[in-house]
Amino acid sequence: MKTLAVAGHGMAGHRLVSELRALDTAGSWRVVVLAEEPHAAYDRVGLSSYLDGRSAADLALPGPSPDTDPLVDLRLDTRVTAVDRGARTVTTATGEAIGYDALVLATGSKPFVPPVPGHGLPGCFAYRSLTDLDAIREAAVPGRPGVVIGGGLLGLEAANALRLLGMEPHVVELAPRLMPVQVDAAGGAVLGRRVEDHGLRVHCGAATASIEAGPDGRASAVVLADGTALEAAVVVFSAGVRPRDELAGPAGLPTGERGGFLTDPLCRTPDDRIWAIGECAAVSGRTYGLAAPGYRMAESVARQLTDCPAEPFADPDLSTSLKLLGVEVASFGDAHAATPGSMTLTRLDDASGTYAKLVLSPAHTLLGGILVGDARAYPDLHPFLGRPLPPAAHRLLTAPA
Repeated sequence: MKTLAVAGHGMAGHRLVSELRALDTAGSWRVVVLAEEPHAAYDRVGLSSYLDGRSAADLALPGPSPDTDPLVDLRLDTRVTAVDRGARTVTTATGEAIGYDALVLATGSKPFVPPVPGHGLPGCFAYRSLTDLDAIREAAVPGRPGVVIGGGLLGLEAANALRLLGMEPHVVELAPRLMPVQVDAAGGAVLGRRVEDHGLRVHCGAATASIEAGPDGRASAVVLADGTALEAAVVVFSAGVRPRDELAGPAGLPTGERGGFLTDPLCRTPDDRIWAIGECAAVSGRTYGLAAPGYRMAESVARQLTDCPAEPFADPDLSTSLKLLGVEVASFGDAHAATPGSMTLTRLDDASGTYAKLVLSPAHTLLGGILVGDARAYPDLHPFLGRPLPPAAHRLLTAPA
């Protein structure tokens, strides 16, 4: 029997194990999963619901576990610290060496914390894991202000988490609008007004200069570059993530220009016994911070390990459709009209707080779009990407909201 070692047990690592066990009907592989967190894999996309009544057990992902599958050995609180490619072993933080016939790196990503003065003070937190949320819950002071640094998707989730804990959240975003990756200026303006209606105070185009300590030595204020001081009983950093690729250098594995274990389109590193998947993988040099691409990588590698045909990873769907603080947002395809020759159709309704934008090719095929405030048309529109504009699109732009 061969041994597959999996370094990491996030959503991509869990999907890999599930797919492999479903495909490996002969039981050829024993899987050793080395999970750094004290929790088994959970729905990180639904992290905020942990502060809204759901438990860690509610967020747990179903699938193979040592309790149900004798070929799965899941070890929690077990961080991989080194890879010895010659000996084909991984070493854990306890010094244990575990041999492998194949190794999949699924170490995920880590929060980027801007190196501003005071970023390490007590009362400053990342927003990435259940452990982070436990610490934020313990530090939260209902009725007091809290500041989230970062106004992207996860930053707004973090702000909502503070709101659920009874705090009064501020959001500080360096870009001129919220969710700058997903929405354009007009959509960002609508989104900003809508979330402010739900109690957030938004500061866009604002750089953080420092975190100031109070008399007790804990963070008490966030000072912006223009000198504005925002009182803060809690500071949460949600300014993006960086791939967890620290194992690469010592193991002699290359990384992408912006980090991540460099792989080919089949998620293979230059070592033919090592793959990388999820947010730590730089597939053909590019990393992806969404769950769906990580799932595709996991499925491809599982098929390769079981000698099934596997499709190369290319052009993943990075569409997003969600509800943030009660505000529906969808972004899909070429949302920012970057395709040469593309044109846009837009509809802005200030009274209802909705915005819609469709991006079309010269031949009137649908290239992408943005919906803010009302995303009910998204399920009708998304399947038409790369196809002629459907009637639903015309209704979207002409019918009252």
